[in-house]
Amino acid sequence: MDDLKYWVAFHGIDGMGPQRFNRIETYFGSLEDAWQARRGELRDAGIGPALLEDIDVRRNQIDPDDEMDKLIRSGIRPIHLRSEEYPDQLAESDDAPAVIYVCGDLVSHDSNAVAVVGTRNATPYGIEMASMISGELARMGVTIVSGLAIGIDTAAHRAALNAGGRTVAVLAGGLDSIYPQQNRGLARQIVESGSLISEYQLGTRSKRDHFPRRNRIISGLSRGVVVVEAAKKSGATWTVKWALEQNREVFAVPGNATSPQSEGTNWLIQQGAKLTTCADDVLEELSAFFGDLERDPEIERRQSSAHVSSTVTARKEPRSFSEARPRQPRVEEIETFNEQEHAIAKSLSDAEGPMHIDEVARSMSASVNDVMSALTMMEVRGVVRCTEGALYELTNKRAEIGAPRLLDQGQPA
Repeated sequence: MDDLKYWVAFHGIDGMGPQRFNRIETYFGSLEDAWQARRGELRDAGIGPALLEDIDVRRNQIDPDDEMDKLIRSGIRPIHLRSEEYPDQLAESDDAPAVIYVCGDLVSHDSNAVAVVGTRNATPYGIEMASMISGELARMGVTIVSGLAIGIDTAAHRAALNAGGRTVAVLAGGLDSIYPQQNRGLARQIVESGSLISEYQLGTRSKRDHFPRRNRIISGLSRGVVVVEAAKKSGATWTVKWALEQNREVFAVPGNATSPQSEGTNWLIQQGAKLTTCADDVLEELSAFFGDLERDPEIERRQSSAHVSSTVTARKEPRSFSEARPRQPRVEEIETFNEQEHAIAKSLSDAEGPMHIDEVARSMSASVNDVMSALTMMEVRGVVRCTEGALYELTNKRAEIGAPRLLDQGQPA
């Protein structure tokens, strides 16, 4: 636990990968000693001039204890590469992140994972196939991994959730920067039945060059990668590239020979990817890993609940508007917000109705970007909700930000 904050502190420095972590830890004996080392000592440990400069800047900018406090209050759990809680399959990859940030829960059954990826510009056929394959796999106890993008990724996540299964979304920015924004509600659902994962610290916006790097985590967490509709040159083909380097199985769903969205998948089949039309094609190929799948009892419970819910077609209409609209909780009912979140909650609680994000920022004399980051994490946990037009309001859920569920098992050593 004591060294975790220094893993987090060093991880915020560009160029601090697993090899450099190993080098300075071996040289100094602990990351705490490395963090407190003088510049000359770091130079003697083999740190070059450019990285030395970045370390100096970082040490002057942040306090490791404060960084950990921010994560805890945001309900985010950092896990470093040496921790027993770090996913085994990802740890086997040569280019595994030194630290990952998790919102939600990682469980042992998540080792039975398959990535389902594809184009953002999906056809109805692609959405149908992604939903069918992901739903079938989820019902068998396989965790579905994808990237939260619109199109195939969204279909895969939603199908897993609708089947009562587990799903993991890997982001290309900090966990307080959900992208695309229209999937914030989906992200909140994923936290309840899986996890959001990123290698990027809070406050990091998604950038174009983050997405190819992100894809190595998607494939690294998985036993195999299923590509459902993709152009020949696309993000999904980056995932395949990483999958092959990581010795993962590659599956591709065949498509219309005249469709640009199927050009990549048809080409992958020609190159040797397994032609895939249903979940059984995936399970057959991965049977050596999965064997007889033992489904998580929690998945069984959710699937039973989902089945009962799907049989209820009648919907009771509210007797009045006040019954239809949930009561706004008083700010006193909301527990252990940090200072910024408390100010946001107070503004929303005092308002006569939903507030636009610009109004919230003005009421706090804060920047829109800072308020957006805080609102995103509050929305993911279900403390606030976003309505049409970027209007926000409190929900009835009592926040337990000071003691997030993620920390129930204790911090990794």
